[in-house]
Amino acid sequence: MEKEDINALDEIHKGACMGIDAIDVIIDKVEDKKFIQELKREYKNYQEIQKKIESVYPKYDDGEPHETSGLNKMMTTMNIDMKTMNDTSNSKIAELLLKGVNMGIIEGRRILNKKEINEEVNKIVEDYVNMQEESVEILKEYL
Repeated sequence: MEKEDINALDEIHKGACMGIDAIDVIIDKVEDKKFIQELKREYKNYQEIQKKIESVYPKYDDGEPHETSGLNKMMTTMNIDMKTMNDTSNSKIAELLLKGVNMGIIEGRRILNKKEINEEVNKIVEDYVNMQEESVEILKEYL
């Protein structure tokens, strides 16, 4: 079970890192002040998930939680830049973010459905999935 706990924490930590990386790239393309505030709120939510994971991780492993690689960060940046080259509308940006958020929900739900993790880790994964599902509802308003 401990291996499953570590894997779950690593996957959710990587998802939070990817969310932060995407917002870092995309926020400068947004002009709508309300949308910017929403992105900042989501950014803080990702940071909170990271902190929760980093605080419990030493119970399960001596190392550090996995993060996105430099290559992944570069690919995220290039992908966002390419897809917003001609369109930086709220709708386009919300669409891009929704795709990433949906991937996070899918991964989180897969982890939860396995039921092979302990309560503490399960709670963090549930928090992450709930945060992502809330983001979907908010981002839909910008489509």
